[in-house]
Amino acid sequence: MNDRKTSLKPTRRPTIADVAEAAGVSRTTVSHALNDRGQVDPRTRERVKTIAASLGYRPNLRAQRLRTGRSNCIALLSSMPFAVAGGPSRLGFMMEIAATATEAALKQGLALVLVPPMREARGLLDELDIDGAVIIEPVANDPQVEQLQRRGLDVISIGRQPAMSRALPYVDLQGGATGRLLLDHLRHQGARQVALLIGGQPRHSYVDVERTYREFCDELGMACLIAKADEAGGEAAGGAACRALLAKHPEIDAICAPVDAFAVGAVAALQSLGLSVPDDVMVATRYDGLRARSCTPPLTAVNLHLEEVSRLAIELLFEHISDKDGRAVVRAPAAELIARESTRAG
Repeated sequence: MNDRKTSLKPTRRPTIADVAEAAGVSRTTVSHALNDRGQVDPRTRERVKTIAASLGYRPNLRAQRLRTGRSNCIALLSSMPFAVAGGPSRLGFMMEIAATATEAALKQGLALVLVPPMREARGLLDELDIDGAVIIEPVANDPQVEQLQRRGLDVISIGRQPAMSRALPYVDLQGGATGRLLLDHLRHQGARQVALLIGGQPRHSYVDVERTYREFCDELGMACLIAKADEAGGEAAGGAACRALLAKHPEIDAICAPVDAFAVGAVAALQSLGLSVPDDVMVATRYDGLRARSCTPPLTAVNLHLEEVSRLAIELLFEHISDKDGRAVVRAPAAELIARESTRAG
């Protein structure tokens, strides 16, 4: 019986020096070829990449970080509470953006950290090893934005940050145009008195749609009826605001509630009052998510093309991280109405 022990040594990891020796070029040439930098003959560049692949060469990320000062990691965050951004299922606006943003970030060689909208998470923002951040629909003077900017990090937003002396680069969600799409639909469906139910926080999606709603009412000579609810209250806050509206203005026959949580809460409140949706009061919302589709009746909503929005946001942040002449604004695709039973869709 052979009781000799075989010593297994780990295979040595190929280095940039090994690639340079095999290719017969300098280490600098290898570095430039693999990172698509510098003046390297295209044939040499391709040969170096082929040799590196055949040797199983992988860049040393620790050394790369020491050299570039970058972590190749970014954060996605929002100040919207889960009651609005996710809800009980945790599947909502923020998570839909996160799913696509993660893939888009990887294509740029970046990892993405999802920072949940929790008070405790703010304490981590000074410790996260990130190169920049995407923030979803920040409020005016959002403390998370200020905290990240104090660290000297690049920050861009999905949706314009209102009331800023120095605006963040942002993906324009065209909040006013989207609001008008919903309002015009309700009017075309026969609504005579449309009310607006929005959040009380200063976000672009509330600020822009309120301005559009006021213009809409002026054009039609319609009474301007606006209720504002606290995002943290979610569906319950939307329901309470709806009841208060109807108590003062029983003539309301349509509610535009851009926040899907508020819209679902409004439907529940109307039904508890013995009113039919849509026969007595129509309800429309902005985000076409799980809430809108599973509501009874299903809610008329809007396709915001969030996959494209997420991709545009990651590209915009990458531009600014890479010290390029990053754009200030990128326009998202125009929203498309998805008419359903809540507004007598056909």
